[in-house]
Amino acid sequence: MNLYIWRILLQFLILFPAAISCYLPVKKQMKYSFKKTALLCTSAIILCSFFGIWFHLLSQININIIFSIFVIIFFFLYRRTVKIDFPRALAIYIGVCAIETFPAQFAYSFDASLHPFSGAANFSVEAALFQLGLSWLLVMAFIFPAVHQFAWIIEHMNVSKIWYTTVVLSSVFLIFNIICIPKSYRTLHTGRMSFLFPALECCALTLLIAMYVLFYQSSRMLLKHIHLKERSQLLEIQAHQYQILQEHMQQTKRLRHDFRHSVHLLAALAQKGDLENIQTYLEEYENRLTENMVVNYCSNPALNALFGYYHEMAVSNGILVNWNIGLPNPLTVSELDMANLFGNLIENAIAGCLGNPEKRRFFSLTTEIRYGNTLYIVSTNSFNGQTNKREKEYYSTKHSGKGIGIASITAVAEKYHGSVQVSNSANEFFVDIVIKI
Repeated sequence: MNLYIWRILLQFLILFPAAISCYLPVKKQMKYSFKKTALLCTSAIILCSFFGIWFHLLSQININIIFSIFVIIFFFLYRRTVKIDFPRALAIYIGVCAIETFPAQFAYSFDASLHPFSGAANFSVEAALFQLGLSWLLVMAFIFPAVHQFAWIIEHMNVSKIWYTTVVLSSVFLIFNIICIPKSYRTLHTGRMSFLFPALECCALTLLIAMYVLFYQSSRMLLKHIHLKERSQLLEIQAHQYQILQEHMQQTKRLRHDFRHSVHLLAALAQKGDLENIQTYLEEYENRLTENMVVNYCSNPALNALFGYYHEMAVSNGILVNWNIGLPNPLTVSELDMANLFGNLIENAIAGCLGNPEKRRFFSLTTEIRYGNTLYIVSTNSFNGQTNKREKEYYSTKHSGKGIGIASITAVAEKYHGSVQVSNSANEFFVDIVIKI
């Protein structure tokens, strides 16, 4: 009985390399410290292992069924200890589960060579140790790509559909290996199955790894394309602002040319004491002088153009705008990241304002640097009061998924160790952002 319990316990110890594999790609996005997370996971695995053994001995339920239930429970524990969203957490977890089924399959093949008349239900201690060793070898083999390549993709790729696609692909291999568990080892000694079974598993593992590599390469290309597209949009905005600047320069050039005539006219009106016409003329002159005037919101040319572009868009849609922009000079974070953050923030605010009658449209935006290294962004805009909020998260009112704008803003904030707070009242929408600069 003691040997039997040790065998089951060894099967549960597989959870340790699996847990490490889950946390390697998200080491920068863990909610708690490494020590606290390690202590929490170790305690949970040990507690569940002994509880699973006790429950199995008491109920005689297949240990693999109990193990599978704990694997599902552990996902929710994993989800609570990382700051990534559900699709990415699920993709990592299912991917690790799929990879970890291969050491089990090789262990079954190894066990069949040692005990040809046994089966998966009587997994030997030698096979359990063999499986545990293979699992640790896989962890060591994948440490570098998990910490570097895949961690980079997890940090930058926030398209839920892509992550759900990887979940489906990993699930295919996971289910395939579950179906292929040899209940009786005699099947592996039929014909050439003793050779074909591990060979097939080697091919499947190679194919799965190749798919992950292909996913990484495709994601890199997609992110590069998105980066170029965002850069192109930013250049278009800058070109638009340059055209406005040119128009303003031509306008002021004409006003400077006509200034001598204006002085003569004002002098003539002054001699007549016609103060009313002098005032009217000066007001008209001032309006013409400020027409198409380019406002400097910040010292960064690209962001200044972006603010000018959206300010013009807001004003042209009858939105009362009140902006107070303060950014570091020089900019100490990525220009493109800031353009992405402010672009999504302002676009969402303008879209929200447009749901109201023109007299009730307003948009306030304040950015301020505090403590020398923290950027505070406060946005308030009017909206029609209609939201799609589930479990404290805002979903799009245009489609069934989460709002892409808020997700992009959150991704940028988290990249710079910041946070985003979104809330609303009956007719106002609030976004508060904190970023370390």
